[in-house]
Amino acid sequence: MVTNSFSQETGNASMAVRILLVDDHPVVRQGLRTLLEGHSEWEVAGEASDGLEAVEKVTSLQPDVVVLDITMPRMNGIEACRVIKEKKPGVEVLFVTQHDSPQMMREALAAGARGYVVKSNLARDLLEAVEEVSQHRVFTALARDPNTAN
Repeated sequence: MVTNSFSQETGNASMAVRILLVDDHPVVRQGLRTLLEGHSEWEVAGEASDGLEAVEKVTSLQPDVVVLDITMPRMNGIEACRVIKEKKPGVEVLFVTQHDSPQMMREALAAGARGYVVKSNLARDLLEAVEEVSQHRVFTALARDPNTAN
């Protein structure tokens, strides 16, 4: 097909996974950006400081993946995820949160998220999580020791 050949010829520039970073703490966004920008196939397309701004920027920036915190002002991450998935079903959401909670993780996934990572394990899990989520696969990782759960 001509379309596929054209896409393959010009695809390199557009193949970058576009990522929107959403967290109310600038230092966290900067840390996420630093971790992600080392990956040549990823582009940090923008940042937002709360859920409402995230919803607005998803429309204008057209990211492939939204890295989203849960606890934020104006609109929390769970609600923002629901709205994002309603408006742009193809956008994948990866929660990066302090909430090391199986219940919160279930709520995030029920809202439409594809992934869930605890901030205390970002250095270990972030790159793999973004890779998996960008390929439309589920990635979840709590910090808890599985031998002590329940």
